[in-house]
Amino acid sequence: MDSHGQGSTGQRAKVNDVVSSVVTGVVTDILPSAMYRVRLDDGGHVVQAHVADRIDRNFVRVLVGDRVSVELTTDVGRGRIVRKI
Repeated sequence: MDSHGQGSTGQRAKVNDVVSSVVTGVVTDILPSAMYRVRLDDGGHVVQAHVADRIDRNFVRVLVGDRVSVELTTDVGRGRIVRKI
């Protein structure tokens, strides 16, 4: 691979090929550094989540009690808020 992230065939290298799951939950706490604590609907697990770029660019406010869709990462207990329901 060269310095531009391309192999010898000229194709771009895949940066993130991890399939993540999207679940719904309720925001329970607002944490520092634009982080939120979200209680998931399936089983009541609690994860820390940050707001996705698309929501942040459109100035969508996320408050305690809001229902949101969270895209879970492979790291246990972490996620990204992708949509406000």
